[in-house]
Amino acid sequence: MSLPAALAEIAEDFNALTEHERLELLLEFSDNLPELPERYQGVELERVEECQSPVFLTVEVDSDAARTVRVFITAPPAAPTTRGFAGVLTEGLDGLSAAQVLETPSDFPNTLGLAKAVSPLRLIGMTAMLGRIKHRVRVALGE
Repeated sequence: MSLPAALAEIAEDFNALTEHERLELLLEFSDNLPELPERYQGVELERVEECQSPVFLTVEVDSDAARTVRVFITAPPAAPTTRGFAGVLTEGLDGLSAAQVLETPSDFPNTLGLAKAVSPLRLIGMTAMLGRIKHRVRVALGE
C-alpha cells in the first residue's frame, strides 16, 4: 500500500533530515496544529487513551462524492511531540477522501524516521491517533 501524496511528502521531508532536524520539523508541526473550530470548543471529543498527554480528536466526513474527511485534533502545548504528531496527521489526512484515509497504512508513524529520536510509547500514541481517525471514518460511513 502506498501513502497518500500529502503523507508521502511529509515522510519524505522527515527522512531527508538528520535526527536532530527531524525533531525540529516535528516541533514545527506542533506549532502549526490548527485550533479546534468554534463548533468543537467545549464539546467532549474522543480521547486517545494510548497517548501519554491528553489528546482528543474527531472527524467529519462530508456527503460529497469523495466523502472528504476533515480531521480535528487537540493536544496541549506542553506536549510538543504529541502535538507534532497530531499536526502531521492533521496536515496529511485532512481533505483526503474517506477511501484514502482508510487505505493509509497503520504503520505510517514508523515511516518518519523518528524511532531513535522519540520513545516507542510516543510512536504508539501516534499510531493510536491514526487508528482512531480511521475508526471514526468507518463509523461515519456506517461500516
